[in-house]
Amino acid sequence: MKKFGFLLFLLMFAFIVGAQAPSVSAASGTEIVLDGKQLDMPADAGVVNVNGSIMVPFRVVGENLGFAVDWEQKSQKVTIQKGSTKMLLVVKQKSATVNGKKVSLDQPPLLQKGSVVVPIRFVSEQMGLAVSWDGVNKTVYLSTDGSNPSGADPGTGAGSGGTIPVPDTGSGNSEGTAPSGGSEGSGVTGQEGIAELTGISFSDNRLMIATSGNGNVVPKVFTMKNPDRIVVDLPQTQFSGALGETLPLSADAQGKLDVSGYPDVSGIRYSLFSSSPSTVRIVIDLNYAKNYAAYPDPSGNGMFIVDLNLASETPSVPVGGSGKKVVVIDAGHGAKDPGTIGYSKTKEKDFNLAVALKVGQLLGSEPNIDFVLTRSDDTFLELKDRVKIANDLNADVFVSIHANSAGSSAASGSETYYQRDASKSLANVLHKYLVQATGLADRGVRYGNFHVIRETKMPAVLLEVGYLSNPKDEATLFSENVQQSVAQGIVSGIKEYLGL
Repeated sequence: MKKFGFLLFLLMFAFIVGAQAPSVSAASGTEIVLDGKQLDMPADAGVVNVNGSIMVPFRVVGENLGFAVDWEQKSQKVTIQKGSTKMLLVVKQKSATVNGKKVSLDQPPLLQKGSVVVPIRFVSEQMGLAVSWDGVNKTVYLSTDGSNPSGADPGTGAGSGGTIPVPDTGSGNSEGTAPSGGSEGSGVTGQEGIAELTGISFSDNRLMIATSGNGNVVPKVFTMKNPDRIVVDLPQTQFSGALGETLPLSADAQGKLDVSGYPDVSGIRYSLFSSSPSTVRIVIDLNYAKNYAAYPDPSGNGMFIVDLNLASETPSVPVGGSGKKVVVIDAGHGAKDPGTIGYSKTKEKDFNLAVALKVGQLLGSEPNIDFVLTRSDDTFLELKDRVKIANDLNADVFVSIHANSAGSSAASGSETYYQRDASKSLANVLHKYLVQATGLADRGVRYGNFHVIRETKMPAVLLEVGYLSNPKDEATLFSENVQQSVAQGIVSGIKEYLGL
């Protein structure tokens, strides 16, 4: 955590300066995405280009990290400290000191418009932050886990520790390019074990995406600004060879949908964003910032939907028609909230999401049930937002999936919580199936005053499937077979409770 924080702070410093007068220009429109989240860029502290390198003012990140920073005006020194890590940088000096060790810089720090900046290359190489550059989209991607953050070719740009190229100042609006390796025209990469994008359509203010060949595609959906847009990344996915027969697809695997008559949307674009691993990106260009809901099609036909029909922050999801029961599945925690950390450093949020997605796949085959996942990827929702989704949908059942933790590694077993008497029968049924699925100790059905099962208006339960603090429970919960069994148990319990 120390390394991540310090690294990130440096990141905020950004600019490179040569011994001679530097060439500095604003990198207009350039954005920074950290672990999938776009950073806010103050108007007076934007990304800049110095002698061909893209740099970021330190305060863009530093103000949010709680580092101890000291600036000595007279000596032009900046001291940055977090825990046991301490760095000293001096304006116009081509070396920095990290914990007493001198480290060379390609370019010295620079005092630019009141902010001290350092080369982003230095940050990535010395501090371990993975950095890549999307020249078409004019975006710097940062990753704190060392992975290639944008999927860009690792041999180019900052991902390899080299200088990030100056962004094209033209008006191109593609969110990504098709790196080498794709077949001309079709965008098919020929990789084994990946899904195929078979269709894209937009109607009723909803983007519909069809895939086939791999049931494990989990779209990553996020927003970007300046201009406003919604981005959908499909990992381990390539264009179907037949897609070009029904949709425009250029030789470099890019295309646009002809969209008109929708006040929210100015256009929809798609491209083979990466060939290693193969990733398709779809972009909804918006006329203004817009709330949305993203969820698998309840019919279970392999479709994924991004719905722009939101009157408020709550998804307006077309479910519950034709007398179908409505089920909301809530994967606890997410993104910045990892939940409990397991015995071997696993994260509860990952277990919760894995089971929720499997439940969704199973519910998609149920003809009398419509379902909504509160989250289908690693995103964060406030508890009140999870509740609001269920209440506004007038759902029949709400199930929140969690894993437990205790101060001792001895605690083990499955338990189910309810808060209102109206939820107790649902809790009893689901707990029966949960214990059968996990094979863990039966810790019973219990009262719990948790927000998501207290404030929801329908029968609602919270499942603590097992204890991640127990090494045996943890291994069980992260078994693919057990997760599938738990998912099937949840579906069977819901059906029994609803009389289906």
